[in-house]
Amino acid sequence: MELVALDLPQPGRMRGRWAAFAAVCAARGWGDGCHADGSVWHFDDGGGNWADLHHLGDGRAVLVGHDHEYSDTYWATAAEYFQEPETDLLAGAPSWWEPPARAALDRGLWVGFVYGFSGGTWWRAAYEPDDGFASVGLPATDDDRCRELVREFVQDAPGLAGAAPDARAVDALIAADAAVDEAHVVAVIGPTGWDAAAGAAAAREFLRADQTGTPSS
Repeated sequence: MELVALDLPQPGRMRGRWAAFAAVCAARGWGDGCHADGSVWHFDDGGGNWADLHHLGDGRAVLVGHDHEYSDTYWATAAEYFQEPETDLLAGAPSWWEPPARAALDRGLWVGFVYGFSGGTWWRAAYEPDDGFASVGLPATDDDRCRELVREFVQDAPGLAGAAPDARAVDALIAADAAVDEAHVVAVIGPTGWDAAAGAAAAREFLRADQTGTPSS
């Protein structure tokens, strides 16, 4: 069975955005929702929707996740639990896609999509149901989505009275491509009293995947 090519940024192109949002989350004290842990980049919205990007080296990566409202794909134990037809998310895929997906199941998570990156392109199995990826709201897929999430997290901070962060500062945080310092974070979070040092440190964790030998783009 042939795989389907996806129009998604390469992992290295996702890094600046993912790290920028992680910086804001960590500064606010919500670092569990968006962070890098070695070769794995994590995002969740706190409401049951999540995605993990696993860097596997040799220019390969796997993106796995689920949207609890919009993932109409039921894979592995989910099909039996929800009494729905199973969608084979690994049909036609190379064997290295499976371990990250199985690891999510082992953590008690449902899996709605499994995408593999190799040869400069993202791929998925061929299936018809909506897998929910677009609804997860991953901040790393485009600048506008990242800007939107950063604004939402910052402008509702106590004491800011709904004031949006400086747009140029947000763009600079993204453009830093994870090489973030405290000044980048301070320029975005303003007088919130949040921990800019924690935010910068969280962003720089996204540089560690390169140290495992994974190409940055």
